[in-house]
Amino acid sequence: MTQYLKIPKERIGAIIGPKGETKKFIEEKTTCQLDIDSESGKIDITCEEDPLKEFRIFETIKAIGRGFSPEKALGILEDDMLMLEVIDLSDVATTPKELQRIKGRIIGRGGRTRELAESLINVKISVYGKTVSVLGYAEQNTIMRTAIKMLLDGAAHGAVYKFLEKKHQELLHSQLDSIEFY
Repeated sequence: MTQYLKIPKERIGAIIGPKGETKKFIEEKTTCQLDIDSESGKIDITCEEDPLKEFRIFETIKAIGRGFSPEKALGILEDDMLMLEVIDLSDVATTPKELQRIKGRIIGRGGRTRELAESLINVKISVYGKTVSVLGYAEQNTIMRTAIKMLLDGAAHGAVYKFLEKKHQELLHSQLDSIEFY
């Protein structure tokens, strides 16, 4: 079975990697074949054995295409529970200036908002092109989707930080509750 994916041409180099090492690593780790057209940005993913593996590679390449480093994106191949969530900002921003403003709100001054969200909720965030992408587990991605929506709706950064801190505490408590003591 073959899947097709198109990514921005400027991200093709990240998928191929220095001397083709990233592409080769993905192919060896998954026993799947990547056929990359550098001119169009089209990538064919062919896996003979495992359709789930093909989906995981698709998500990994999509993550690299959305601005994640190969090192971060390759986590998708390592952990079946890790998920990529891509939020399209073009629905909210109608002009390039508005898109820039929204991206700036998500990143925050000096990257503070993104760094705080990544550390509190334990996710990776990439703001690239007309999208913001989150790499995390389902519950974490849901929290981040809500926080990003708050920012898009004009909420003050302080309110978003407070929401993230509350969710951080809830995540800690749910992790502690799941540990069994003998």
